[in-house]
Amino acid sequence: MHSCRPPDAVVWPQNVEQVSLLAKACYSRGAPIIPFGTGTGLEGGVSAVQGGVCFNMTQMDQISELNTEDFTVAVEPGVTRKALNNFLRGSGLWFPVDPGADASLCGMAATAASGTNAVRYGTMRHNVLNLRVVLPDGKVLHTAGQNRRPRKSAAGYHLTGLFVGSEGTLGLITQATLRLHGIPEATVAAVCAFPTVKAAVDSTVQVLQAGIPIARIEFLDEVMMGACNHYSGLNYPELPTLFLEFHGTKNSVGEQVQATGEIVKSNGGSDFAWAQEQEARSQLWTARHNAWYAALALRPGCKGYSTDVCVPISRLPEILLETKKDMLESKLTGPIVGHVGDGNFHCLLIHNPADEGGRVAEFAQRLGRRALAMDGTCTGEHGVGLGKRQLLREEVGEVALSTMRQIKAALDPKNLMNPGKVL
Repeated sequence: MHSCRPPDAVVWPQNVEQVSLLAKACYSRGAPIIPFGTGTGLEGGVSAVQGGVCFNMTQMDQISELNTEDFTVAVEPGVTRKALNNFLRGSGLWFPVDPGADASLCGMAATAASGTNAVRYGTMRHNVLNLRVVLPDGKVLHTAGQNRRPRKSAAGYHLTGLFVGSEGTLGLITQATLRLHGIPEATVAAVCAFPTVKAAVDSTVQVLQAGIPIARIEFLDEVMMGACNHYSGLNYPELPTLFLEFHGTKNSVGEQVQATGEIVKSNGGSDFAWAQEQEARSQLWTARHNAWYAALALRPGCKGYSTDVCVPISRLPEILLETKKDMLESKLTGPIVGHVGDGNFHCLLIHNPADEGGRVAEFAQRLGRRALAMDGTCTGEHGVGLGKRQLLREEVGEVALSTMRQIKAALDPKNLMNPGKVL
């Protein structure tokens, strides 16, 4: 939905010193700066709407300061999620934030990414301990103090949190210190079909209200299940479906499965189809992560746009039913997938931009406002970028937006950092 505009130049810095020197050069000449990690964002965050210089950070790819006893690691922007977890093999640790794409970890911090594991392990906001940021004028900032990595701190303003989710509008993240987690003793995945969307979502709400520490609980509607079956070679019923995963000790996983199974049964869900071995679980979650491509395959040659709203989980059944009704009335193709354990879901709108682009944009605006009316947010994890700036205004109000602008002006008085995004 957001056409890419190329920058005037691209630079590939090798280290933080070069980032600082290049930022100073841009600052002195008034040239916009656009940070680039892997380019997997969905809200136009790397589009150079005012020209300028793209800082491609992919060649800064060092993993440093792994502290297994403290469960922390520091990574540069060229390190992706999969690269880090490959590096951690044998350590007994992993980094669970999983947006699907093999994204840059510093880019994930910049967009406050989350994904399928967030219901148990949190989003990037919960898993970033410190950031090294080059400010627009070239100064180097350590948001929690140089080399600091405590699990908590009450020292001063929460600068780390300020830059997580800033979408490149305040500075260039050149290193992130991340919280790691222990690999669970036992992992079991399951698939369960339901007669209706409401039954599936009601089960999700009840599982969370029961305090079951489920690791993943993903929703796919009947259209999405049909697409995934066809694209990924699965053979599940084409019904509203939950993909679930349980982590813990063998005993605790057994208790979680039993309690979840009782809730599912009470809502008319099918028996669990199990995926206990690593290969079977990988096939299952690969199919879920390939949902975008499965949806695109429904209409070859068309484009896709992913919406990204999030509501309190008690309002999830209501908004999903209203959204499916709106989509039918709008005559749009839009399989639904969701990190429903967080109240977050996506309509993957497959469309011909020439004929349906206007209807898709209008639907996305309606959906965003529907989420706001239910005390939710217009973006659970993709960010504001180019297309949701008006929705951000409606979500946070003029006082909050004015405060954000003051912060932006204090750190970036020339408005050079990723201009045209967020605010």
